[in-house]
Amino acid sequence: MPGKVFIFGDNIDTDLMVPGKYLTLSTPEELAKVCMAGISDDFASHISEGDIFVAGSNFGCGSSREHAPVSIKAAGINCVIAASFARIFYRNAINIGLPVLESPLAVRSIKEGDEISVDREKGCITNYTKNETYTFTPFPKFILEIFNAGGLASYIKNQA
Repeated sequence: MPGKVFIFGDNIDTDLMVPGKYLTLSTPEELAKVCMAGISDDFASHISEGDIFVAGSNFGCGSSREHAPVSIKAAGINCVIAASFARIFYRNAINIGLPVLESPLAVRSIKEGDEISVDREKGCITNYTKNETYTFTPFPKFILEIFNAGGLASYIKNQA
């Protein structure tokens, strides 16, 4: 199912994703409402289930707070595509089951509002607006299993 694209530049830090004044919020539902509030207070109201973030380099830099990827996933974002990610954000996203993938070519080609879909198993991004496809290194099987389980904690519970 295609999602609408939101474009972000380089060095989008976790304070833009969830500003410090919202760190007292703890549930995914509460955090969804303040997703990207550092960019616009009502940003989350523009997100629909299945939409996709596309960003430049170093997405998720700044603090290592887990609030940021939780807010993105809870707001309904299907995945985040970036030229590169801050290391801790990348790991936190995988831990909570938010697909994050690197594809500099896709980042250069995809524009705000394009409708795209991502095949995580095949490593393929389809841009329906431009009738283009882009590739990325497919996720390893165990990472796909973490995403399918909804995050690392659920994945581990399912292994027991």
